[in-house]
Amino acid sequence: MALRKKKNPAPERNRARGGNGGAESTVILNLDGAIATITLNRPERRNAITPEMMDELEQALNDCVIGRARVVVLTGAGTAFSGGMDIATLRAGVGMPAKKHLADARRLARLLKKLYSFPLPTIAAVNGPAIAGGCGIATLCDFTLASPSASFGYTEVNIGFIPAMVSVFLWRQVGDRRVRELLLSGHVLSAREAHRIGLISEVVADGHKLLLRAYELANSLISHSPTALGRMKSLLQQLMGLELDEALEAAARASVQQRQTKDYAEGLSAFLEKRKPVWRGE
Repeated sequence: MALRKKKNPAPERNRARGGNGGAESTVILNLDGAIATITLNRPERRNAITPEMMDELEQALNDCVIGRARVVVLTGAGTAFSGGMDIATLRAGVGMPAKKHLADARRLARLLKKLYSFPLPTIAAVNGPAIAGGCGIATLCDFTLASPSASFGYTEVNIGFIPAMVSVFLWRQVGDRRVRELLLSGHVLSAREAHRIGLISEVVADGHKLLLRAYELANSLISHSPTALGRMKSLLQQLMGLELDEALEAAARASVQQRQTKDYAEGLSAFLEKRKPVWRGE
């Protein structure tokens, strides 16, 4: 990814390196001194997550460290933060062998672990819906700020899928009871509801000032010792991440098993055909 440092706050976009055959990148990285801004960039698809986006987001995070950023702000282009996994990608995977599903699940696990254990402070500026995997990315940041129009939810059960990898981290964030409510119900929370249960950090009353508030927080973090922040994050990772790899591997395998069920195929078909799914419990 080619990086250019900016001296003014106006967003000058840098295209990320990705495997999309020369098309516009699904992730944009801007460096402005010590603050890096990563933008999920598929606004026409509500920033739905594809394998290319996961790879480019992981690369952008790596480049933030190489570029000597001290804080990372993560947001979405357009009116959504991210609507979750790209439905066309999921549909194309129906019937694939378990080995391929496992590779895909491990890709997501690797990305979520990188975000969870990232050495720099991270701030999500959630400008709209953050659903399913998009909700996971938003709430794995150290700080999650949201506009009043934002919403949060893990809706995978509605299409016969399970948010396996995300559950590993969510359990650590909000506890067993709340995890069960969120993941089994598929309920979508308003920004204020998400704030009330501790899923996000703050609702920015004036949504138009969301990024300004994110940069205000970023500048506040920059005022702290980078060594102290880095070591504090490392310590929290050690305390909260016990047996994390084992949990992620189990989650990846559970994800693979669910992708091979008839309910998963039916849920995707019903979604695309705009009808109620007929579950078979398989």
